[in-house]
Amino acid sequence: MLMITQPPQSATSYYKIAPGNLITFGWNASYIIVRPTSLTVSAFCNNGNHYPVGPDPSGRIPGDATEVVWDPYAYQTAHSSLPLPQDVCTLAICDERDYTASRRAGYLSPNTQLQFAMYTPQPYTPLASGWTCAICNSGMSTAAHPVFVSLVVTLFICFFSGLNLIRRGNVVRVHQD
Repeated sequence: MLMITQPPQSATSYYKIAPGNLITFGWNASYIIVRPTSLTVSAFCNNGNHYPVGPDPSGRIPGDATEVVWDPYAYQTAHSSLPLPQDVCTLAICDERDYTASRRAGYLSPNTQLQFAMYTPQPYTPLASGWTCAICNSGMSTAAHPVFVSLVVTLFICFFSGLNLIRRGNVVRVHQD
């Protein structure tokens, strides 16, 4: 059985595809009697492609390894025809029997429990060069302001209180007649 230890699995980890940003995946193996000769580590992504993880072009590492360090920027630079997606991927670890190997007592079962995401940062653009927020709308900035909300609520209460007073006045007049 293989248990992922790094990164923690409490939430999806996000990794930047940039120079010097290495990703370390770690695991513990237990209850394995037949030690694998090699492990294959790959990232299966939502775009339907899989990418080898680690220093080897095929994603193979020694069978007794408990971690792999991956440089996604170096991979992306070397494989520009198949760029890494900016998406959620699943880390898959298997022995030499492949990912489709069935469970067998004493052997390593393929592990696909870890999900992680990758993104490419956008280049910095200074405000002085004319940068503007594409999703911001200055017209709506007053709508959420507390003073604006208080004013709208106050006017709403005044309007309906006035209607109630007018209605009660008409009801009293009808009963007096």
